[in-house]
Amino acid sequence: MLYRLSYVGGLLHDSICYILATKLMPTIDDMLEQARRSLARVDPAQAAEEHARGALLVDTRTDSQRAAQGAIPGALVIDRTVLEWRLDPTSPHRIPEAKNHEIRVIVMCSEGYSSSLAAASLHGLGLVNATDVIGGFQAWKAAGLPVEP
Repeated sequence: MLYRLSYVGGLLHDSICYILATKLMPTIDDMLEQARRSLARVDPAQAAEEHARGALLVDTRTDSQRAAQGAIPGALVIDRTVLEWRLDPTSPHRIPEAKNHEIRVIVMCSEGYSSSLAAASLHGLGLVNATDVIGGFQAWKAAGLPVEP
């Protein structure tokens, strides 16, 4: 016999559907952990070294964050909302540096959280050498690496 569960008028927090949904839905911490499992993350010194050798260092911090915290010399500033379009080598909106799927891309945000999600998204596009900076810009600055006002 087939039974249909329904509730008219809204979601009950003690309903079986709600209880099951909350156990099946990932949290942002789950998503972050999954994203980081696919990345070979780098510390700020490694990022600076790779950037000096030609890796793309991409700063996704907001304008106001860069104005308050400073800028990284030579980093490409790409807004998080358009990151995938700018770095996908098949996109008509890509930047000139996005020549192929093998380019080394190191994403940096303020503290290293959204950059992990962004780098994992780039992996999803086939950019197999994308990663992010552990600790983000805050760790970069704390390591005494170059920052422009």
